[in-house]
Amino acid sequence: MSLRGKAVRFTGLLVAVLWSGNASQSWGADDAIGWQASGSNGAVSAGGAEAVAAGLEILQRGGNAADGAAATILALSVVESNQFCFGGEVPMLVYDAPRNVVEVVAGMGTAPELATREFFEKQGGIPANGVLPAAVPAAPDACLTLLERYGTLRLADVAAPTLRILDREGQPWHPLLAKTLRRLIDAEAQSPDRRRGLRLAGDYFYRGPIARELAAWSEANGGLIRYSDLARHVTRIEEPATALYRGRTVCKCGSWTQGPYLLQTLNLLDGFDIAAAGHNSPLAIHLAVESMKLALADRDVWYGDPLFVDVPLPQLLSTDYTELRRTLIDPAHASQVQQPGDPVHGTALLAADATRTGLTGRTNDTTTCVVADRWGNVVAATPSGWSGVQAGETGVWLGSRLQSFNTWEGHPNCIAPGKRPRITLTPTLVLNKGRPELAVSVAGGDGQDQATLAIVMNCLDFNLPVSEAVTAPRFGTNHFVGSFRQAPPQLGSLLLNAGVGDATTEELRKRGHHVDVSSGSLWAPSAIRIDRNSGRLDAAGDPGAGRHAAAY
Repeated sequence: MSLRGKAVRFTGLLVAVLWSGNASQSWGADDAIGWQASGSNGAVSAGGAEAVAAGLEILQRGGNAADGAAATILALSVVESNQFCFGGEVPMLVYDAPRNVVEVVAGMGTAPELATREFFEKQGGIPANGVLPAAVPAAPDACLTLLERYGTLRLADVAAPTLRILDREGQPWHPLLAKTLRRLIDAEAQSPDRRRGLRLAGDYFYRGPIARELAAWSEANGGLIRYSDLARHVTRIEEPATALYRGRTVCKCGSWTQGPYLLQTLNLLDGFDIAAAGHNSPLAIHLAVESMKLALADRDVWYGDPLFVDVPLPQLLSTDYTELRRTLIDPAHASQVQQPGDPVHGTALLAADATRTGLTGRTNDTTTCVVADRWGNVVAATPSGWSGVQAGETGVWLGSRLQSFNTWEGHPNCIAPGKRPRITLTPTLVLNKGRPELAVSVAGGDGQDQATLAIVMNCLDFNLPVSEAVTAPRFGTNHFVGSFRQAPPQLGSLLLNAGVGDATTEELRKRGHHVDVSSGSLWAPSAIRIDRNSGRLDAAGDPGAGRHAAAY
């Protein structure tokens, strides 16, 4: 296999990679996939070394970032199936270089028609696992939509690495999912037209035989998903929410995710000289966490599916509102209360916050995927879906994302049929003068944008290389209503990696933070940084959190 003289570079290791164009050749589990890599033709960072290898294989075969991302995501549904399942969800941000635009591929399914607030109140709440909290599967159609709208290859091409993984001796469901994938590929083959073939594969899953099998299994096993729920599913293409930070445009998915709270946080921080405060200094961490607390309080009160509720996102992101909210940040003292604002009436504090209670409980979920190609296309995706059930002989595992709803009547995120839950999944793209500079995906529930904030600050305020940006000590808080079954806030909490040092930790305690020091990774980031001048792609994933990267 010739990579035209190019080489794949890893930390402390230079691995020459050859390519013959034969799809049957790929990197195996024993080949060297490291945690950072650089190149100029293509890069992938994700969870699971074999998934990274799958994405890179497709890039090397001439596929673009959308093709590589689809291959990576499909492989992740197998190699990291405890964090992302084939029947789960995967919101994406796509930079389409030919049109110079960023678009959201809204890969989140809805609540089934039977998933009413009244039903779950009788159940004692929305459970965290099993068949009941399954949303309509979104990942298959999101990948097909990604390929149809932005890609160059067929499902048969990008699914080949995943099928090789499934065909090895493995879990009992592997041959079942392999059969389902091959049925989709057979449906695709009914049309020589690439886009038409992809739509035929989607119809086969959502409106054809597989939909009927999924629905029959769900009804027979006490689930809520029916054929009509699957038949109505569509992957929406949406405009991103954006904010300016240090002269860059930061792009996020809309208020059906938690993503815009990162934009609110960056708006607040843009009024402080973080660089002068010093990297991971007590002041820099304090200002970042206090800004997050305010933005998270707004998330908890205002965010929900904008197709169902009127989310005042333009006001939440406005300069006037940001300036009002910034006055609530005390540089010397940590806040011990939740302080949602009132963007509708233009006041810094909401006059009468509704009582918010919920059940406790935390869940680990989600994996990561960022891909860039030689033509300037970039995809940042956050695949997820866990603690669900296998839908019988289809081999398709369903997720449990309905637990991100609440049952509080009148709340923007109250469960309703056909509605998307306000999810934690939140990829990020950062543009510099209209072109991608940074792509980030993080696994870790409510901590996803907390890790992303640290990476954005590391890159834009302190100009760290991406390998240092994803491995530097991180910080965060649990000062919010949890996104999984509404765990109550831990007011004043501050999570710190031990690497910030004892002196910084003690100074933050003096400011009133309730510090919890962790020796392990806080969340699991993957990132790619793009040099606008040279075209160099630097990819890295936190090795302490099991992230991987490759480039050529």
